[in-house]
Amino acid sequence: MPLEKQLLKFETSHNHMSLVQLGADVEIINGKMCYVKFLINNLEISYIYHINKTGKYFLERIKPYPLPIKEFENEDDVLKIIKIDKKQFENATHSSNIDNFIAINRALNKTIKKFEDLFLYYNVPDYENEIIIKKIKEIQDEIDKTANDSKRIFFEKEPLNI
Repeated sequence: MPLEKQLLKFETSHNHMSLVQLGADVEIINGKMCYVKFLINNLEISYIYHINKTGKYFLERIKPYPLPIKEFENEDDVLKIIKIDKKQFENATHSSNIDNFIAINRALNKTIKKFEDLFLYYNVPDYENEIIIKKIKEIQDEIDKTANDSKRIFFEKEPLNI
């Protein structure tokens, strides 16, 4: 066995033991993992998908912003979604708002991470939680309003969340 594979096997074994010592139930799966990258009008779009322990395919977009997409029954369904997503970004790169769109998505991701830190590191009073929930609802309502007031430009797939 080549030295590189031996080192990887040792590292995996060491990490496995460390996680078990923490109380985790760990399964090492020798499965398929794919990294997919496109460059569309100077915008990198990348994905990663892998087979999970139930034999399903989990797809996540990594760039231009991270977004877990969905679990699929087979690889063909993953490829169909990547193809549609790529078309959507090809279309979006022609918009004068693409930079704002990506900036807003990145800001929302940063907000999620900040909220997690808030929750994990602080004892947040109920009234603060209520304020945050109200502001999130306002953003969701504004997104719905904007969708209703805007011209639809992509019809190959229905939106999943609006």
